Amino acid sequence: MKKPELLVTPTCVDQIEPLINAGATAFIIGEEKFGLRLAGEFSRKDVAKAVNIAHKHETKLYVAVNAIFHNDLLPELPDYLTFLHDVGVDAVVFGDPAVIMCAREVAPSLKLHWNTETTATNWYTANYWGRKGAKRAVLAREINMDSIVEIKENAEVEIEVQVHGMTCMFQSKRTLIGNYMEFQGKDLKVEGRSKDRSLFIHDAERDAKYPIWEDFNGTHIMSPKDMCIIDELEEMIDAGVESFKIDGILKSNDYICKITSLYREAIDLYLEDPEKYSDEKENFLDKVKGIQPSNRDLDTGFFFKETVY
Repeated sequence: MKKPELLVTPTCVDQIEPLINAGATAFIIGEEKFGLRLAGEFSRKDVAKAVNIAHKHETKLYVAVNAIFHNDLLPELPDYLTFLHDVGVDAVVFGDPAVIMCAREVAPSLKLHWNTETTATNWYTANYWGRKGAKRAVLAREINMDSIVEIKENAEVEIEVQVHGMTCMFQSKRTLIGNYMEFQGKDLKVEGRSKDRSLFIHDAERDAKYPIWEDFNGTHIMSPKDMCIIDELEEMIDAGVESFKIDGILKSNDYICKITSLYREAIDLYLEDPEKYSDEKENFLDKVKGIQPSNRDLDTGFFFKETVY
């Protein structure tokens, strides 16, 4: 049985080695201008340093270039992809076809992972992008376990699935909060504040708080709960899903390290002794609950729900 990659989003370069010690085998980082909803901001100097650290420990380093590209940013794309190729990143995550077209011209050997956030919902589309040059498909967060297994059974590319953390519910290129505050005549400079942990949309009817922030890519509204399926990994491991992602956005370094360690333990235990993993499921979940922030409940996302569009 193949051991899946444990992919984590570090907040800074200094967090990479602790996460490796906690059991991470791959990382995704990037620069806000080119990548969406990253746990931390990584300059070119940071990317180069991160690649060296990751490769020294025989782990992989991916860079997100999955922003929604407009014409004004396209001239900067060739130079950035050339830089990523030259420093030796293991793959670039993309959603816009502009990236794959540009990479063909300036860095044809650069490995590409397809991630459109919401439209990777079937194996045929995953294979389409595979035939265009992608080596991996990052599945949408809104599909259930049966769909994930079926996609993996028919996929010609690697499959990546998020198993822990918050998910994006809405994005607009517009700076909605800043525009609203300006309309109200309030002096609140939110544009450029990036991942400010103090801003929420409060739904009183559901008693839910949705984290919200604005950055270079616009306005982002996130889920009110964190996905967690540390106790439901069997089917995907059996199916051969290549990568499990822990998204650490808006989380502390200590939290991300502890969660990574627990998933590392859970994955390894299942591979060594499936029956023992089954016996320990609830213990793993209880340990996650023990370190979960008080304002963030856990759920299983869409893994066991009927997908509704």
